Parts: sequence; structure tokens; C-alpha cells
Amino acid sequence: MANEQHTRSARVRPRAEPDRSAPHGDPRDVLAGLTRGTDRAGRVTHTEHLPPRNGRHAQWPDRIRPEVIEAVRRAGIDRPWEHQARAAAHALDGDSVIIATGTASGKSLSYLTPVLSTLLDGAEAPNGRGTTALYLAPTKALAADQRRAVTDLAAPLGTAVRPAVFDGDTPFEEREWVRQYANYVLTNPDMLHRGLLPGHARWSSFLRALRYVVIDECHTYRGVFGSHVAQVLRRLRRVCARYGAEPVFLLASATAASPGEGAARLTGVRPVEITEDTSPRGETVFALWEPPLTEYEGERGAPVRRTATAEAAELLTDLAGQGVRTVAFVRSRRGAELISLIAQDRLAAVPAPRGSASENARSRPPAPAPARAPVPGGDDLQDIQDIQDLQEADAAAVGASMGGAPGRRGGLSSRIAAYRGGYLPEERRALERALHTGELLGLAATNALELGIDISGLDAVLITGYPGTRASLWQQAGRAGRAGQGALAIMIARDEPLDTYLVHHPESIFATPVESTVLDPHNPYVLAPHLCAAAAETPLTEADFPLFGPETGRLLLKLEERKLLRRRSSGWHWTRKERAADLTDIRGSGGRPVQVVEEGTGRLLGTVDAGAAHTTVHEGAVHLHQGRTYVVRRLDLEDSAALVEESSPPWTTMARDTTSLALLETEAEVPWGDARLCFGSVEVTNQVVSYLRRRLITGEVLGESKLDLPPRTLRTRAVWWTVTEDQLDAARITPEILAGSLHAAEHAAIGILPLFATCDRWDIGGVSIALHPDTLLPTVFVYDGQPGGAGFAERAFHTARAWLTATRDAIASCECEAGCPSCIQSPKCGNANDPLHKRGAVRLLTELLRSAV
Repeated sequence: MANEQHTRSARVRPRAEPDRSAPHGDPRDVLAGLTRGTDRAGRVTHTEHLPPRNGRHAQWPDRIRPEVIEAVRRAGIDRPWEHQARAAAHALDGDSVIIATGTASGKSLSYLTPVLSTLLDGAEAPNGRGTTALYLAPTKALAADQRRAVTDLAAPLGTAVRPAVFDGDTPFEEREWVRQYANYVLTNPDMLHRGLLPGHARWSSFLRALRYVVIDECHTYRGVFGSHVAQVLRRLRRVCARYGAEPVFLLASATAASPGEGAARLTGVRPVEITEDTSPRGETVFALWEPPLTEYEGERGAPVRRTATAEAAELLTDLAGQGVRTVAFVRSRRGAELISLIAQDRLAAVPAPRGSASENARSRPPAPAPARAPVPGGDDLQDIQDIQDLQEADAAAVGASMGGAPGRRGGLSSRIAAYRGGYLPEERRALERALHTGELLGLAATNALELGIDISGLDAVLITGYPGTRASLWQQAGRAGRAGQGALAIMIARDEPLDTYLVHHPESIFATPVESTVLDPHNPYVLAPHLCAAAAETPLTEADFPLFGPETGRLLLKLEERKLLRRRSSGWHWTRKERAADLTDIRGSGGRPVQVVEEGTGRLLGTVDAGAAHTTVHEGAVHLHQGRTYVVRRLDLEDSAALVEESSPPWTTMARDTTSLALLETEAEVPWGDARLCFGSVEVTNQVVSYLRRRLITGEVLGESKLDLPPRTLRTRAVWWTVTEDQLDAARITPEILAGSLHAAEHAAIGILPLFATCDRWDIGGVSIALHPDTLLPTVFVYDGQPGGAGFAERAFHTARAWLTATRDAIASCECEAGCPSCIQSPKCGNANDPLHKRGAVRLLTELLRSAV
């Protein structure tokens, strides 16, 4: 019983006992039922059986206060797992620690027990706050969830532990209380950057007593965002040192390769690694699922597969009909709502299983208005497949998704819901509780449910498209599994190169370790504004150079030249009137966001990142917002505003652009026979020149309209490779197919790179040219889409042989004849996927790799 309670209480919150009367069956039998019939038999490309694992108990370290151990027992946990006890012991010894174990392995308890014990010691100080702790979460929702968990766990300790959330939603009148009295403050990196550090003098009593900094879900801090957070944490360490504190960092992560190295890049402190998961696990059946080809034709007549979103809705319907408690993870908010609506409509006429909990349930979770709630994020704008999904839904579901009346609801349909960011906290809590108790059978969720929210006891998980990293894949799959019982996980491939490669190369998932977190805290475009912010907090001196990295001295001279900093005898000072912390948005790509405004009413609908404005809200663009369609009438770049009008055109739009690239510096070069693999700095010039109008259902191009937008330049880092004329001859690449072969290889390489670097294909760009003016050879470039780089191109350089081998294999193994979205076509191509030559790309990459080292 102790094992069962511990597994269920991964987030250490006492919960009502889940409903165990609903039938769920053995995961092998459930999968067999889903694949029954000739139309589905061939969709599973691989099935992996992960054996069960027994847990290993330990004892809490003697130094943990008995009151804390008793509070943990009241939460239903008699003894810790070995990895929890080890982490707690290191924390009490003053060692920074990273806990990189599986989902529901009790990571929270690993750091909460030493933190609560130390806070209890500090509460006995004369001022009642002799020790403090800071908790950082990537999202406000997770910080609020953890505050509730800590409050519940620490309730028996009285007022000795005083947790409080400090973020942008904290009322002004509460902030002073948090600063003066809270000893466990939960916040996010944004608030640390803009609020706490610039106002550190008002936080002096808290910072002086700061013993622990908890960084939850630290694997999410990657790329440019991770690089910004790394510098924010260095600023925190510097300010703490001013007040005589040297906090210990306690990091919790999904399983990752070399977690200690990633944590050291993030914090600047080398932690102890805790990677052996000693919690129990039931058997997991993990299936890879490829949707079938449809009768539709895509760009240039390419075959098109059924979308992963539509497939997930059908599987969720079937699983709910069997009483299998399931979460379907979806990349976009709009996709989550759509899956929920389609499943609800299809289940509307199906009665609930007799004797199940739902038949006698007296209450239901509140149903947030699904059709009107989604706010499109990046994936909503990028996932053009969602438009195709609309035609597959029943009329009632389509009407609801566009803001009309919801479809019929009754029977099993009332046990399906959506879950995503943007819901009110009480709505999310009700959905979590309903899923846990069995009132809900199915949930379509974004990764808002992945990041540590307290959900366990599921029977099955559907992963709608590869989530971007193996770490996220295992994090989502780990949501399935009750104590001692089996679980089913299914990854449904999207129609793109990486997903197609993975479902046909299962060893890339099951026999390959998870990725290292990629970030570059020394990126000068990231570091420079943080040096200004640090100087505003307290003047910089040469003693700070080791903390911020080797580029610090050179950048300070440049900041002096730009009159952002002034050097005096005491160091470098910030002397301007504006706030230095406002120089950078740690989550943004730079530039002032473009406001999307309804022309007739002046109502602000939302914002679009400056970097995406030219391609997404240009004049004539079709823009989606909260399930409604708008057409952009005017883009005012000077005022950063896009004026839109609600409309329902029977087409979507896609920007076309031209890109040129100039080499600035080659930092590394490796000969591959006569070919060269290189890494260095480049300047990319991009200009959106027109847009295509495409018919919604068929994708037919209805016309092209010219645009007059200014070019934009980006200084970043890239990996590139060249080939010689002799190599082209050996690969039988004639001048007629050279451009198409290079272009196809570039597209596929961009699509596959996320398998080797923790990036999304939208984080990177590419250029291929038959005769580049700087190399004087046929050249393919792949570059980071952020100023100064994000570390992805550098990772590509170091893994180039494996990366390009996987790229070639992905193209060669695709069953299409001349190229399709699963291999060489790209949804972000500014040249409308022209020219492309599939066979030429395979021969070219084969010849390139012949001498790869």
C-alpha cells in the first residue's frame, strides 16, 4: 500500500481515491483492439515492451526534522525511494543537485523535504525567517500548482513554512507581505529578471537568508530562452553574494543525457547527478503509429497522409468507449480543442459503460467553453494541418470549433474534455481532479499537462506528433501507468520528415539516450543586455568576469562605446534613465511585438513576435484567433500594428520569401574527403516578397500577390557543407537537378535536426545554392534563427555524420515517388517547395557521407 500511495502522490498532494471500477484491460489487449481490422492493421510500425520495475526504499536522512517526516507520512508516504533519500542528503550537505528521473518518480519530494526541514530550522531564528528558499518554474501555472502542493504538505507545520507566489498576477497589496514575511517564494524566470533582481534592495532580508534555489522542469530551459535564464541565474548568484549568501541549487529534470553538464551551463555551478530511478513502474507497451495515406494530393501532387490530429481524435474515441482513461497530448491549443470536440461528437450517442463511475456520478467537472477559448500560439500558426482536420470533423464539431453551438453532449461525450494554457486555475484543477477520480475518461491536452502537473493513474497516453525531444516524449509517455499496472503509450506520426523517420527507425527512440540540453549562455546577443542589467543592480568589476564568461571584457568595451555603460573607478555603471532589465525579453526573439487590432472596433486581439510578423500578419494574410478567422488589411511596421477584419475566405495564405547568406567567419572546418564540413558566423538577409492563396480543402494555389516589405538581416551561426564537381559526377548529379538535390537535402536536414539538438524545425533555417559566392562551390547551410545563435547549429556540426546519415535514410525510406511532406517538402519553404529532387538528394548525401569522419 505504501508503494501505491507513493506513486500516486508524485506531487505530494493528498487526493481522493481514484475510481478503479472503470474497465481498462491489459495494455496489449487494448492495443490489439485498436488495431483490429484490415484498415488499421498496418498502422503500427513498431511495438516496444518496457518491463516492470520494482522500487527500492530507503530511510530519510537523520538531519531531516521529525515534524517534516511526520507531515510526509500524513500525505501517505511512509518511506522514500533511494533516489529521494540520496538527493535530500546531498542538499543538506550543501551540494547542488540535479534529479533527472522519470515522470511520477517523486522528484518534488526529493527537494521539498530538505527545503522544508531547513525552513523549519530558520523559523526558530529571532526574526522568524532565518532561512528562505526560492522556487523557479517555467510557467505561472506550475508555480501556482506547486504552491498548493507545498501548502498541503506543510499544513501540519503551522506558520513555520509560509509559501507565496510572486509573479505578474500577484496583487500589488500582497507583494510587500511576500517580500517581508514569505520564506518559500515561488516565481518564474521572467519575474526574477524584471522584478526581483532590479529591486533587490527591497528583497535584502530574503536574499540574505537564501539557502536553496529550486529549478523545476529545468530541461525546458534550452535554446535562446535557456541562455537568457542562465544569465538571470548568474545575476541572482551575484546579488546573493553581495548579501553574503551562496544558495544551493536543486534542479528537477526529465531524464536527459549528461544532466550535470546541462545544469552547470544553466547555473554556472556543477551539481551532483541523481539519475537512477528507484521508484516502481508497471509494464509499458509503447507503439509507434503511422496514419494512412489519403486520396488528397498536396503541393505538386505529393501524396498526403491522414493528419495526426484526426487520427488521435479517432483513437481517443475508441479508448474512451472501452473505458480506458486516456490523455492525448497535442502540440497546439487549437489541436487540443479540436480533438476534444470531435471525440465528444462521436461519443454523444454512445451510453456510458454500465456500472462505471460515470453512471452514478453526481457531479461533473465544469466544461470550459472549448470553442471560444483557444489563443493561438506558435504551433497554431505553424500547424497548417489543423485546417485540413476541420473537414474531417462532423458538422456539429466543426460548428463548435468555429464558435457556433456545441455538438450534442450526453453519455460518454460528457467524459471528454480539453486541457490547455489559458483556462482559469479552478477549471484546470477541476479537470485534473475529474481525470484522477475517473469522472473524465479522456483529455486532449497541450504540454501544459506535461510540466509537472499532478496527474497520475492513467491507462493510456496518445502523443500526437513527436513533441520535439526524447525528454518530452518520455515525460508524456510517463503520465500513463497506475501502481503495479500496465500502461499503453502510442506516438502518432505527423506528416513530416522527423516523425516519419522515427516510426520507421524505432532504435532512435528506444535504443538512443535522451538529448543533452542545448543552450549557449555566452551568446553575445544574450549576454550584453544582462551585463547592463547586472551593472544596474550593482556596478560590474573585473572580479565578475569569471561569473559571466570569457566574452565579458570585450562586450563591456562595446557597451561603453554605445554609451550604455560608463566606466568609473568603482567599475562599470548603468547611467541611463530607462530600466536596464527592459533591454531584453528573455522569451522573445527581439523587437517590439506587433499588436493585432480589429480594424472596425479597435479591439486588441493579441500580439505576434516581431520576427514572425512579416510572414504571418502581412497585408492579405489569413490570421486565426480564438477559433475565428481574420484577414489582415494593413501591416504598420512603424507603429508595430496589424489591422485585421473578421472574414471567412475559402483559402489560407503562405508567405514566399528570398534569402541570401554571407559568410562572416569560419570557426571550425573538417575535411570529408574533398568535401568540407564547417561551422561559423553568417549574416542572413531575408525578404518576404509575396504570398500564395491556397484553397482550404485541396491546397490548390489560387494566386500569388506581391508584397513590399523591407529586407531583414540576422547575424547568427550556421553549419554548412560543400561538395566538389568530382563528387557531383560520382553522385550522378547533373546541372539540371543540382539545385533541386541541394534544396531537398536542406529541407530534410532541417526536419531531422531536432533529433540531435533540442530544437524545433521552426527554430532553424536553411539556404542551399548551386554556386555560393563565398565558397565558390555547391553549398548547403543550416543556421540558428536567433541573433548570435542558439547552439543548435553548433550541435549539428558536432553530430553531423549521424545527423546527415539519418537525413539520407529518412529520404530514401519514404514510400513516395518524387517527394512529399514526410521527406523533402517543408511547410515553411519560401520557394513553394520548388525545385526539389528526391533521388538526387539521396545520391548526393550518400556521396558526401562516403568520407565523413
